[in-house]
Amino acid sequence: MDYNYNHKAKIFNFSSIRYMDRVKRLSMELLENYPDRFTTNFEENKKTILSLAIIRSKILRNKMAGYITSKLTREADQEKTQSDNSESQMEES
Repeated sequence: MDYNYNHKAKIFNFSSIRYMDRVKRLSMELLENYPDRFTTNFEENKKTILSLAIIRSKILRNKMAGYITSKLTREADQEKTQSDNSESQMEES
């Protein structure tokens, strides 16, 4: 029997995990220190990161801006869903 088993496919890439940890850690640090400076607009967030921190890597800056944008968008969607649910419960009462 011939099993086309690729043992290299099972190798886990730890460097990508460290990279994402760095993106999340730096992004959360900026969000905690300057929560009012960021919006759900990716382009504005890139400019804000440029003004707040020295990030030499364009890729890192863009990943941070994307992470911040998606996090704020997700939080805004959750708040909207919760307010819609509370309004529907009030109408039912």
